[in-house]
Amino acid sequence: MSRMKEFQGLHESNDLLVLGNAWDLPSAHVLEKAGFKAIGTTSWGIATSLGYSDGEAIDFELQLAVIQRIVNHVQVPVSADIESGYGPNDEVIVSNVLKVANIGAVGINIEDSLKASRGLKPLSEQCGLLAKIRSALDNSGFGDFFINARTDPYLLHHLDPLNETMTRSKHYVESGASGIFVPGLKNWEEIRMIASSASAPLNVMALPDLTDCEKLKELGVRRLSLGGSLYRKMTALLEQCAVEMLDSHDAAILFK
Repeated sequence: MSRMKEFQGLHESNDLLVLGNAWDLPSAHVLEKAGFKAIGTTSWGIATSLGYSDGEAIDFELQLAVIQRIVNHVQVPVSADIESGYGPNDEVIVSNVLKVANIGAVGINIEDSLKASRGLKPLSEQCGLLAKIRSALDNSGFGDFFINARTDPYLLHHLDPLNETMTRSKHYVESGASGIFVPGLKNWEEIRMIASSASAPLNVMALPDLTDCEKLKELGVRRLSLGGSLYRKMTALLEQCAVEMLDSHDAAILFK
């Protein structure tokens, strides 16, 4: 079975797919060793670890090089977070997606947030982009490549995030999306409504009050992403150890 087929199957099993998000090869190895069945890259984590701010400030080729290194050295499927596509127009974005597919990744997250200004891309523009991506992938032999269409009404505090999300989800799937990703969504009833209305797997992001995998599975969620939470946890622990060591004048904290 190809890794793309394997990744698709993980969205169709009886278990919730918990996607560990890596920012470099060492973190990917830790996640694989821990038992995660698939890995997603975190664009924020990759950029931050290399000294860049979020929001496509990092050069795409540098982002791609990290993704490729992870893909080449783990045995589980790897999906790549490419923000809004790292391109000024659809043609460049489609080309970038094909680059991701060609290095062996099994899918992408691609979002509908604007980068130059705050807000969502017009629905028709994002649908057009998704259709072009799907067509290019299919024509290049990547028919099983997973397009996880991220929509950001909740993150951007849209006036009516529920209906905006449901509308966009419907049209994104019709345009070729394989799944729908709604970060910021945390109301249980709204999760249930979106999951039941979407004709593709629903992916949500772990939040402080959105952590119970069994409950999410019951609500109809098929995939849970950890986003940048592991990176933040790691850096917080690093800071804590460094401060404790200096304050105590004793390196024992490093060996506990």
